[in-house]
Amino acid sequence: MPDAAGTGDFEIRAPGAWTAPAIFNSPHSGRVYPAEFLCQTRLSPQALRKSEDCYIDELFAGCLLHGAPLLLAHVPRSYIDLNREPYELDPRMFSGELPGYVNATSPRVAGGLGTIPRVVTEGEDIYRGRLPIAEALSRIGRIYRPYHRTLSALVEEVFAKNGSVLLVDCHSMPSSAANHISPAAIPQVDVVLGDRFGASCSEEVTAYLEDLLRARGLRVLRNKPYAGGFITHSHGAPRAGRHALQIEINRALYIDETTQEKSKGFEPLRQTLTAVSGDLLAAFASLVGPQQLAAE
Repeated sequence: MPDAAGTGDFEIRAPGAWTAPAIFNSPHSGRVYPAEFLCQTRLSPQALRKSEDCYIDELFAGCLLHGAPLLLAHVPRSYIDLNREPYELDPRMFSGELPGYVNATSPRVAGGLGTIPRVVTEGEDIYRGRLPIAEALSRIGRIYRPYHRTLSALVEEVFAKNGSVLLVDCHSMPSSAANHISPAAIPQVDVVLGDRFGASCSEEVTAYLEDLLRARGLRVLRNKPYAGGFITHSHGAPRAGRHALQIEINRALYIDETTQEKSKGFEPLRQTLTAVSGDLLAAFASLVGPQQLAAE
């Protein structure tokens, strides 16, 4: 297993025996706020937490019981967003000339949610003033690049062992996220599964997970409003045996969205996701086997 020792920015939590053909990943649940960042921001720590996928690493930690490792960030999403291209940077945020390879025109940059976010998820500006461009490049070099090297190494190790791999990219969403999608027919969306409309994960795997979640009483949508981000796009190639699936959990199921404190729903949801993860991993090989043979 790749070694993430020597960095406090992220870690690999390893199962007792690494038997599952899968990796779970939590890039947005980090809650260790660097002191220099807190000096740069105009927001309170509580306001900064609006961008966190609060406790998602804990909700999905049951994957360890089923033989799958969990890669998780400790640095917060408001400091650096690990589910973006490496250089999605907003020129309005920085002093100094941006390198020519920077993607300054993506929809995410326009919305203030680039690799170095300009706003928290509710639209409040994070910084008091402009940052030196060297600061952005330093964060990317120190944190983003090592994180993605580690994730890629995990994926490659599993694939080499099994001939196929499942990457489960774990996130949370505000309870209001899906309000505009058939609100009368679906009063609350509990889970959104994103497989980039079939481009990052096989239909069989996505449908099986959807059925497992529905059987537990959860209301599930696919690809709306979240179809998958940079990580699923980068690692999903189902015809080649590489399956990447994003899962978004409604925060109202397990926290108070105002205080970010765990609610009484946290533990039942954690147990549900642990059980569902085990069922999915047990079935994964049979779900992708015929496709894998066809691809070969």
